[in-house]
Amino acid sequence: MPPLRQEVDAGAAGLDPEALDRLDRHFARQVDEGRLPGFLVAVARGGRVAHLTVHGLRDVAAGLPVTADTLWRIYSMTKPVTAVAVLTLVEEGRLSLDDPVDRYLPAFAEPRVYVEGDGADVVTRPAAGPVRVRHLMTHTAGLTFGFYHSHPVDALYRAAGVESSVRPGAGLAETVDLYASLPLQFEPGTQWNYSVASNVLGRLVEVVSGQPFDAFCAERIFGPLGMTDTGFHVTDEQAGRLAELYGETDDGGIEPVPGLPLRGGRPRFLSGSGGLASSAYDVHRFAELLRRRGELDGVRLLSPATVDLMTRNHLPGDADLRACGSRPAHDRPGNDGVGFGLGVSVVIDPDRTQAPSGLGTYGWSGVATTTFWVDPGRDLTVQFLTQVRPKSSHTVYPDLKRLVAAAVTD
Repeated sequence: MPPLRQEVDAGAAGLDPEALDRLDRHFARQVDEGRLPGFLVAVARGGRVAHLTVHGLRDVAAGLPVTADTLWRIYSMTKPVTAVAVLTLVEEGRLSLDDPVDRYLPAFAEPRVYVEGDGADVVTRPAAGPVRVRHLMTHTAGLTFGFYHSHPVDALYRAAGVESSVRPGAGLAETVDLYASLPLQFEPGTQWNYSVASNVLGRLVEVVSGQPFDAFCAERIFGPLGMTDTGFHVTDEQAGRLAELYGETDDGGIEPVPGLPLRGGRPRFLSGSGGLASSAYDVHRFAELLRRRGELDGVRLLSPATVDLMTRNHLPGDADLRACGSRPAHDRPGNDGVGFGLGVSVVIDPDRTQAPSGLGTYGWSGVATTTFWVDPGRDLTVQFLTQVRPKSSHTVYPDLKRLVAAAVTD
């Protein structure tokens, strides 16, 4: 497919060209200061790209520029894709959001919840109810990540060899069974904790569909949408377009760091949490599917009602992420006024958000500083792509939202 391109003048789309120029200059300065290697930013109104900028390098050492067809590790932006995969099976009646997960993955039978203690002295009790599919979709299942380092169950994940979601050399089925053997942090459905849940969903798709997760996504999502540059590995032909991954240094600069093993063929572990590489064109196609409520260019993957369900808040008591979060890591200003749907965040109180956001705006981001969102009220779709894993909180996302909001004129 062709690379993403600008389709309409910014002014004709109700965007201020001068404000968009300020946006570009803001992030170009970060490239000039050595804080970003390069970036791509795209803003669309009504589905048509009205602003597209590429700047800087996709590979600093080689001097290779960012181009419109650069490939990026989108990490956790994989999660909304996984959610769509699950929802296609829900629409077909092959599973329900209220189904107990152990109906398909027996290792999740008789879950136990953490009570007290740590290490070998952890005390648990039987969960009051099962882990359900909707709990996985909303990160309210009680699962966690080992790298949080803020709860005794996190330490159990690390001790089991899954600090970064997967034990080296393990496949998806084996890894998910390992998650199921560990205690839950809380009763399913009672709190929000960003976790390995989307990996479990990927395995669920495999069991229910009878296909490997990558094959299902290719056949049911990427192929129909023309997302030819999205997958769990890159081909030899694509490899030259893949951006290098960088990490933030202590002084705010960047240095190359290891990333997803995308080269070298199909990976053993197919991560529904963060395993995909993609291009700006493909991210735009996926966002457009959601903006158009399940249909794109005559191809319908989901019903409007299902997309509406996906993009509304499902947290207990209609709370936001900060109020519902189970750990200190979630107690931060960026979570104010933001709820969580089925695989995407959802703005539920624009007056309380850290950066300007329209009511009902939804999307998600990746750990290498990639993000997309759809603002239905303004008919606006935005994506920002680079490849930097930050050491701590950064201002890219709130700055981007503030600068985009300033560019909207109607």
